[in-house]
Amino acid sequence: MKSHNQKERRRATRFPLIVTAEVAELPRGAKLSARCSDVSRSGCYFDTLNPIRLGNSVAVKLMHNNETFATTGRVVFVSPGLGMGIEFDASTPQNQYAILDRWFAEADQRN
Repeated sequence: MKSHNQKERRRATRFPLIVTAEVAELPRGAKLSARCSDVSRSGCYFDTLNPIRLGNSVAVKLMHNNETFATTGRVVFVSPGLGMGIEFDASTPQNQYAILDRWFAEADQRN
């Protein structure tokens, strides 16, 4: 939970969408499978006991409803033993954002 003094730094609205996720540290390729929550067009939060180091580059795959969103990004927040925040690269293709937008529309309809 945020304190009142903590500034909101997110650039995009996050959706409480739970998806299956896979993240691979680049360039090593060490893969983690995890659950992903709080997804937005600019990034997401991975629930994992062993987060990747802050600042490291990653390849991201989010899977939901038989579709896969794939991009690269970097670790921008680490909570040891709990998870990590990933910021997607600005070079993410528009067709990948279309997948996220479809998921977000479905999540909005449920709420």
